[in-house]
Amino acid sequence: MSEPQKQPMVAVLGAGPAGLMAAEIAAQGGAEVTVLDRMPSPARKLLIAGRGGLNLTHSEPLPAFLARYGTAEARLAPFIKAFPPAALAAWAEALGQPTFVGSSGRVFPRAMKASPLLRAWLARLGGLSVTLRLRHRWLGWEDGALAFESPEGPVRLRPAAAVLALGGASWPRLGSDGAWAGLLDGVAPLRPANCGFRIAWSDHLRARFAGTPLKRIALSFGGRTVRGEAVLTAAGIEGGAVYALSGALREEIAAGGPATLSLDLRPDMNPAALAARLDGPRGGMSLANHLRRAGLPPVATGLVQEALHAGATAPLSRLVKALPLVLTAPMGLDRAISSAGGLGWDEVDERLMLRRRPGVFACGEMLDWEAPTGGYLLQACFSTGLAAGRAALDWARGQPAG
Repeated sequence: MSEPQKQPMVAVLGAGPAGLMAAEIAAQGGAEVTVLDRMPSPARKLLIAGRGGLNLTHSEPLPAFLARYGTAEARLAPFIKAFPPAALAAWAEALGQPTFVGSSGRVFPRAMKASPLLRAWLARLGGLSVTLRLRHRWLGWEDGALAFESPEGPVRLRPAAAVLALGGASWPRLGSDGAWAGLLDGVAPLRPANCGFRIAWSDHLRARFAGTPLKRIALSFGGRTVRGEAVLTAAGIEGGAVYALSGALREEIAAGGPATLSLDLRPDMNPAALAARLDGPRGGMSLANHLRRAGLPPVATGLVQEALHAGATAPLSRLVKALPLVLTAPMGLDRAISSAGGLGWDEVDERLMLRRRPGVFACGEMLDWEAPTGGYLLQACFSTGLAAGRAALDWARGQPAG
């Protein structure tokens, strides 16, 4: 068994954004900090998220921003108000990564990727003497000590305070596999969020259009409409507009069966004008050519034809404006951008300390909240990580030496 000579004041479990932020805050306060992660390198999910442009946060007014967290708004609001989007952007700029606001209001580093920011951040943590111990899988507690499996054998730590930043369960190959859920009480089942959904496409549609984007569309469900883009896949549909409605769709399916998503293929076109083009006689014109009169691309035409072959009887203009898509199941956690569920809010106090484990704090995606894409996910991870790191520092300072 490996026993370090000097126990850390604060141990942080998880080297993602929440954990590294907790480590930074505790170390800046003078704590000796060790970060442990089961993967061979830190912040793997952050690096993947930054491949297409690292969306750090969003610039919308804070009341609207906070409302994006739905039922968790009241619990997350104090932490985000204490470290709001402007503070996160300033933090990135202090690492030499200036930010800008995109046309959608999303905030990105000018480098449009995560690797330069992560390198600068790890250098800052190194300057604060934060120790990073990789390939350490947390096994729970043994005789009050944090127990880990490592390449060198079992490791036991007894820090003055600990921060759990173990992530959710999406993209498990990058580290956050949700295995920790069995080690804690009061954990709501981890489910896919910001995810795609399965649709039983015909072989013809799947063979011809899998991987094809749907641009400038609108999706409606449960009284809410979202404009944006999506992508047909061999198994169903995914993309930003779908993700925005995924929570409600997931719950509808879980409550007892398929959910029907309404797809508007021409949201900018007046229904009456569309009806004038499509609902009259088409003479000898083929259906595909007739649908082109509405300016539909081939993939949209294919979807309308798919609906007709499945027995749809609505006028063509109605199908174009409200094409029913029957979703049978969400895609799995291995393809989801984030996860819902996690450690229940009743299990932590206002400082994010576990009620059943004094001196142990939790932060990031492992808490029971979900949010849409657009910067809200990372913002809550950074903000709760900062709060947990500060609370752990305060707790560790109050403990007797030894």
